[in-house]
Amino acid sequence: MIRAAVPDDLPALHDLAVAFYAEDGFTTPARTLKDNLATLIASPTARVAVSESDGALVAFGITTTTFGLEKGLCAELEDLYVTPRARRRGEAERLIEDSRRWAAGQGCTALEIVIAPNGADVGHLFAYYGGRGFRDEGRRILSHPL
Repeated sequence: MIRAAVPDDLPALHDLAVAFYAEDGFTTPARTLKDNLATLIASPTARVAVSESDGALVAFGITTTTFGLEKGLCAELEDLYVTPRARRRGEAERLIEDSRRWAAGQGCTALEIVIAPNGADVGHLFAYYGGRGFRDEGRRILSHPL
């Protein structure tokens, strides 16, 4: 079942985020993840969706919005994680669809996703998301830490 996360989900959601970031080689500190998750859950410009199975969280997707000159209101599916035991059961597909519906309901013109390698082979992700309607526009993201 996919639903919006609530503040009571924070401990379990944090555990999933820590596992996700460790698995994919991200170095964001656990405390930062917890603080940011709490902010996202409370934000009207973000959707933190979770999937439950047998009373436990097994997946999450985080979508946020931004407004720019080129596309107006746009959404980004920033994080999508499914626990290893829940993979290949359609959880990711349901979370992508939830993100798509939420973004459309917000009036967004597009739903984007950034694929970040972080030292891991992510070639399969281009095919996976491409098969779900995402197009590679050839853009690169450059980041300047503040």
